[in-house]
Amino acid sequence: MHFTDLGLSPEVLNAVADVGYTTPTPIQAQAIPHVLMGRDVLGCAQTGTGKTASFTLPMIDIQASGRAKARMPRSLIITPTRELATQISENFDLYGKNSKLSMALLIGGSSFVEQNKRLDRGVDVLIATPGRLLDLYERGKILLADVKILVIDEADRMLDMGFIPDVERIVGLLPKIRQTLFFSATMPREVRRLADAFLMNPKEISVDPPSSAAETVTQILVKVHGDQKQKRAALRALLEQEKVNSALIFCNRKKDVDVLYKSLRQHDYSVAALHGDMAQPVRTATLESFKAGEVTLLVCSDVAARGLDLPAVSHVFNFDVPVHAEDYVHRIGRTGRAGRSGRAFTLALPAESKALAAVTRLLGREIAQAEKGQADVAEPTEPATAPAPEAEKPRRRSRRGGSGRKTAAKVAPVETPLEAPDVPEVIPTAAVANAPATATPVAAAPTKTRATRAPRKTAAASPPSPSFGEHTPAFMLRPVRVA
Repeated sequence: MHFTDLGLSPEVLNAVADVGYTTPTPIQAQAIPHVLMGRDVLGCAQTGTGKTASFTLPMIDIQASGRAKARMPRSLIITPTRELATQISENFDLYGKNSKLSMALLIGGSSFVEQNKRLDRGVDVLIATPGRLLDLYERGKILLADVKILVIDEADRMLDMGFIPDVERIVGLLPKIRQTLFFSATMPREVRRLADAFLMNPKEISVDPPSSAAETVTQILVKVHGDQKQKRAALRALLEQEKVNSALIFCNRKKDVDVLYKSLRQHDYSVAALHGDMAQPVRTATLESFKAGEVTLLVCSDVAARGLDLPAVSHVFNFDVPVHAEDYVHRIGRTGRAGRSGRAFTLALPAESKALAAVTRLLGREIAQAEKGQADVAEPTEPATAPAPEAEKPRRRSRRGGSGRKTAAKVAPVETPLEAPDVPEVIPTAAVANAPATATPVAAAPTKTRATRAPRKTAAASPPSPSFGEHTPAFMLRPVRVA
């Protein structure tokens, strides 16, 4: 089958030919005819199989006639991440270059002024993330009453990121009569419930088993027996062994992204970092430098795991086993795209066994473990549980039942005199114990204020105890009151 068999207009076919595509992918071949007929579509396919083109191409044809009004877009595409929204806008620029459709991109981290100008001129296609779209709607800068086509892309990722309440609110603002296209790489139960609520008699298209990984990706598991330091050493060894043209390295947390990035940079790797806390201009510049080949390794969070088309990626390294098993499919789907081959390595600590088990259940099979030479790089040089030599010293002293061996600092006599508490002159305990029985008791003196109080008596002024000599313990030199 060719694109000419799908019913697309000559303008769109010419644009597709200029890009270099002649044969549609299975999801494109099945979805495009139904979208052109105006039906709702529920599509589930592996990441990297061309889901974006399966709705952008027919949308260009459907909206070829007509004109958008100011602040009233004719179609709306909702995506979970800024990077995916940017990529969809680039696809519209490529496939719609022979049409006169206008497009606006609404994402966080960009100027409100420029976005408002484009909305005021009227846009046919609006591509947005949920947060920025609702922000502009509440400011009165956009109206959604004229939307004829709604596209929800990467719905399962929106569920993971907590965007579903925002999406439900946005859908409630749209006209009831519309065409809805719902696409995702995985279809968990919650996403299925949303699809049933948003779509009317949809055409379900599932070209691959749900939550399956592409066959062009070789998956390898490397078990690391140690800690994060050993895992970083194992990653560096794999980078030296593999012929890496460009690679994505995924971490679960933004903090771990920064730590791993600094570590690889200290070892003189060509590396950059990407996560959600970075400013949008920095994120865009980082992606552009990675696509241009200026950076070989990109350490990132799951913000780069969904929908990004990076054809040159030869390897994917899961430095952390993903918390959500579905994210594993999206991560390794960044390589082996468009029929190319790729390799995906997953480094797992013993503490990540539960998350690894969830991934294997999702895949329906075990991930092949690394070969002998690759697995050896993950072994620690020393047992991680070896006790420290100093750990037994307190136990040996306690078993002897005594004070144990004391250091010189503990038994050295105090050279500076010890000051006694601020009380009237009294007789030390040791002196009282050795005094004759006929000694006259010292009467208690009245309490004095700080201003009239006599100078403090020091312990050195008290006579030493006959029993201890010069080494009388300090606690026995403390003065006490006697009757």
